[in-house]
Amino acid sequence: MESPYNTSSMLVLRGFDIPPEGAVPAFLFASLSYMIILFCNLLLIFTIVLNKSLRRPMYLLLLNMPVNDLLGSSAFFLQLIKELASESGRVWHPSCVAQAFFIHIYASGTVLILSAMAYDRYLAICLPLKYHAVMTNGHVVRIIAAIWLASLLMIGALFFLLLRLPRCRSTIHNVYCDNPSLLSLVCADTTVNHAYGLFVVAVTQLLANGVIVFTYLRILVACFRSRQANTKAKALQTCATHLFVFLLLEFLGLFTIISYRVKHIPPTFRRFMGSSTLVFPPSLNPIIYGIKTKEIRDNLVHFFRSRITKSCVRLLRSSR
Repeated sequence: MESPYNTSSMLVLRGFDIPPEGAVPAFLFASLSYMIILFCNLLLIFTIVLNKSLRRPMYLLLLNMPVNDLLGSSAFFLQLIKELASESGRVWHPSCVAQAFFIHIYASGTVLILSAMAYDRYLAICLPLKYHAVMTNGHVVRIIAAIWLASLLMIGALFFLLLRLPRCRSTIHNVYCDNPSLLSLVCADTTVNHAYGLFVVAVTQLLANGVIVFTYLRILVACFRSRQANTKAKALQTCATHLFVFLLLEFLGLFTIISYRVKHIPPTFRRFMGSSTLVFPPSLNPIIYGIKTKEIRDNLVHFFRSRITKSCVRLLRSSR
């Protein structure tokens, strides 16, 4: 039986239901998944940073997506791989809090970044004559700073409210740490925490959905009014790409939030959906924005072709 107040720095993770024979395959799968996410997102970052032709508002905003994806996926996978390798079933409390903090930064950051990208596309497609006057480098920097500052302040306050409360339990029934899991360890009144958590969700969802609905409706109206088939097709493709990423994140994120408040949902399914939020978007975003965006795709093809050509020339010279 646990003491009324638990001050132990070690927590117990009960979310892993992996049989002994499945530990090695799970470790290899998690490691491979993380390496793929790491490679694809770093490739997208370096492609945007190293090409002067991509240093435009759209791509500067897009640059924040792989950075944010790496933040969330690293917080999730590094702890997961460590646990699968050690099979200790324990996690240091400060490490658990840090993981939860960065996972929530990732979640809020993704919603805000997608909203900013939708705003940028709205100006480019609906107000093309005013676009360059509005989306100056200074304005883009202010938008990016506002995204990260808003995430840090909202999530920082969330964890300030959490860490002020005493713990009387030490078992987390999840495969990763997040605010609801840490709140389940608390033995005090958590009404303020739940109210603030719902407030953060409501604000980010109202902001994101409001911006997305307004901008996409205006873009669709502008597309159907346009007489240029190429412009219409390109704009619709942009809308479809952004909307797919946004809806995927919304579905996975909102299901995870709701699942903590609906007790009859199977814990295994809840863990799978929660983990999917940290796996699928970081895996798909570099493919969607990298391959489907012509300018980025062309730069990637040019980069690999030049590297292959240089390698072939070196081999020919060394063989002589």
